[in-house]
Parts: sequence; C-alpha cells; structure tokens
Amino acid sequence: MKKKILLLIWILIPTALFAQHTDQSYKIFETKTRKNITVEELVKNMKNVDVLFFGEEHNDSVGHLLEAAIFSRMIHTYPGTALSLEMFATDVQPVINEYLAALISEKNFIKEARAWNNYKDYKPLIELAKLNKAEVIGANAATRYSNAVTFSGLEKLNDFPAASKAFLPPLPVDTATGRYYEKFIETLGGHNMGGMKIFQTQNLWDASMAWSIAGYAKLNPRKKIFQVNGRFHSDEQLGTFAQLKKYAPKLNAVNISCFAGKQDTQPDWAKQAKSGDYIIITYSVTK
Repeated sequence: MKKKILLLIWILIPTALFAQHTDQSYKIFETKTRKNITVEELVKNMKNVDVLFFGEEHNDSVGHLLEAAIFSRMIHTYPGTALSLEMFATDVQPVINEYLAALISEKNFIKEARAWNNYKDYKPLIELAKLNKAEVIGANAATRYSNAVTFSGLEKLNDFPAASKAFLPPLPVDTATGRYYEKFIETLGGHNMGGMKIFQTQNLWDASMAWSIAGYAKLNPRKKIFQVNGRFHSDEQLGTFAQLKKYAPKLNAVNISCFAGKQDTQPDWAKQAKSGDYIIITYSVTK
C-alpha cells in the first residue's frame, strides 16, 4: 500500500509543478482562433478527434511535463485513451505490456525495452498509463532496421525474414516528396544525404509510427490515441501525420507543435500558422 501511495505522489509531481508556475511555464495557442487556451480547453476540443499528435523537442523539460498533464487529462476525460510513443520500438511491445501489467521490474523494463537515455522525461507518461490501465504502443522501427536503411536504402528491408517484417510497416515504404523533402534538406543545411538513404530512414520512422497507430485504431475503434514524437515528424501535418492519412484516411487527427521560447514570445503566425493545429511555447521564468 505504501509503495502505491508513493507512486501516486510521484506521478502527480508534473501536475504540481504546473500548478505552481514559479520556475517554468508555457502557453497554448489554438491556431484557428489564435487564442491562448488552457490544457482543459485543449482536451475538451478533442471530443471528436481520434489521434492527437504532440510534436516535442526532445530536450524540452517543460514540454515533457506538459505531455504528462495532457495525457492525464485525456485519460480521465476520455477513458481508454492510449499512449503511442516514438521512443519505443514495435518489437518491444511484449516488454511494454509486461511492465504495465506489473509482471517485470522497472530495471528490466528500461533495459529490455531499450528505453532512451532520457527515459526519466517519459517515465511520468508510462507510470500514468500503468496506474490507469491505459495501453501503450511502441510505435517506432527498431534501430537495427533504421540502420540497415541508412547504410543500404529502403530496399534492404526486403531481405529480412518474414518474422522481422512483422515489426515493420508494409513494404515498400513510401518516400515523401515535396514540402517534407524540402524541410529535410533545409534542416541538414543542404548537405549530401548519401543517395537519399538518411531521408529514407526518416520515412521509415514516419511509416512505422503511422502504421502502428493505424493498426491499433483498427482494433480499438472507439479509443483515442495520444501520440508523442519529435515535432519534425508531425509539424505542418507532414511526416508521420501524412503517413497516417495513407494508412487510415478516416481517422480524425490534429497536431500540436511545441517548442521553447521566452515568456513574452508569441507565435509568428506568418511562419508558424501551418505548423500545428495548436502551438505551444514553453519558457523558463527568471526571478
């Protein structure tokens, strides 16, 4: 009983930190109205939405706390809401399920699910899911597959055995063109991409996450999904977002673009209006 109480207190830390608003904070903007809204209003707007993408910056501590706050509210407003994560691969789904069912230790979970080095930032999400019996989707392609693509191209995936392909989206994987390709070139500063292999790896990640979300939604048509990924994967409704529209065109999805700024920062609507249905700016408050 004591252990459960301590776990509950630990999980509530993100909410407490937000309530204080002393050291760090954020602003949420609804793009269509350009109004500053609350977490509660954001979640209320999800009534007719199937998938909510949270596009994060991986080193944004405030953004991570906000993810937990939104997911917590989603769980309680829409029971059964599932969590989908870029940070875990499709092949470790059994390990994720075992940890959520309290069958294995956290130490084994972190090691055998190959958790990211900054797992502490995502731990509140996992523990919220565990406490509320919410399902968690390991959505991304395992590193061994993405490395194979980086070195040899997407065609290399055809050489893997059928058992391996069970963890991958249907082949061949589409390689995006147009705006997404242009953004990728801009991000790399126009550097050579080794015959497009690095961009193909990006597309594998996008397709894997979209395929994982679509597969779960097909089996659980009445459940909402909260997808967390780096914001490049979903900004401007490109990348994973666009791939999801191919796999499951009837799903209603919206996206959040979250990034760090300053306390007085406002969205540059001329440049950022297309980035997300919601724009979140995080910042530190200096005393």
